[in-house]
Amino acid sequence: MSKIRLLLAAALIVALSAAVVRAKRPQSEGAAETSLDVLLDAIRANRKALVAVNLGLTNDEATTFWPIYDRYQKEINAVSDRLVGVIQDYSDNFGSLSNEKAMKLVDDYLTIEADRVTVKRNYLAEFAKSLPGLKLARFYQIENKMDAVIRYELASTIPVVEEGKSPPAK
Repeated sequence: MSKIRLLLAAALIVALSAAVVRAKRPQSEGAAETSLDVLLDAIRANRKALVAVNLGLTNDEATTFWPIYDRYQKEINAVSDRLVGVIQDYSDNFGSLSNEKAMKLVDDYLTIEADRVTVKRNYLAEFAKSLPGLKLARFYQIENKMDAVIRYELASTIPVVEEGKSPPAK
């Protein structure tokens, strides 16, 4: 149980560091992208460390697990990068969001979520070759807990679309 608490505490620290980076609000768009890249790199590096600490792999399991995990993370990161793009698009257009643009953003978001589930499902059989069932379930729980903390932090910073607000005339 203490490992789960450690995991959540570390994930929370990572998420809160995102708030600190955003609070500084860089002056230029290039600086904002650089800060986001640094943040994403930090989160990705910490993910692997958190998985390592909390999964308790044997040497044999680690030998087969980590190469699969690295490929899995590469695919998940590509999906996550697309999500960052949708969030950035939403942020850029929040003040003038039309019904059409809102629908496109929702559709893009749902496509990304479906792709995230597809990647997780596609790797299930591969992970099962290197991990026993209980450790495999624990791995997915750890991943989901980290995702939940990060998504909570993201959700707290993304403004909700105001109902009844008409977009500006073109």
